Amino acid sequence: MTEPTKTNRVLLGLLGLLLLGGGLLVLASGADLYRRWNLTPPAGWPLTAPSDVLLARGDQNRWFDQGWWWWVAAAAALALLLLLALTWLLSQPRRRPRRLPVANTSRESVVVDDHALGEALTTELDVSPDVRRSRTRFFGPSSRPRVRIDLTLEPGGTPEHALKDVRDAADRARDSAGWDRLPKEVRLGVARHGPHRAE
Repeated sequence: MTEPTKTNRVLLGLLGLLLLGGGLLVLASGADLYRRWNLTPPAGWPLTAPSDVLLARGDQNRWFDQGWWWWVAAAAALALLLLLALTWLLSQPRRRPRRLPVANTSRESVVVDDHALGEALTTELDVSPDVRRSRTRFFGPSSRPRVRIDLTLEPGGTPEHALKDVRDAADRARDSAGWDRLPKEVRLGVARHGPHRAE
């Protein structure tokens, strides 16, 4: 899992916990759970009874005096925020399919394990003289799988040769599974090496 993906998931998790906490707070107030369960909320705790509101009467009057356009702008801003949050959530990498169907067969009869196919690709790429190590992952829906290949090149490795090896290996994997296409996403990096010492 890459660092941006980890950060995104942590932020989404924190945002989800924040929204969940707010929802539980409103639910506890609306259902009058504090009184029913004989609970004493902390001092200054908001929304402790069904009659409590988020905005005091004076604040409500002030916002109502702003005019109808303010409410339209507030609703549009909230809708935009929701749309951005959904877009961010849906853009996160999906879970890799565990079984990928082989073409021209029913899904239940012949499948290939994505880990096995990924290991075969990795093994083939690791013997390339330009590649120090590689990592292969399949993702996307099982009916249209995609492959992500992370390559760490040798300090003197040539990206052109490494990409040709990637293309050839991915084409063989695609042909072996009988797929029409296998989109590839390749990430290149260069291995660190120590300084050269002159004798």
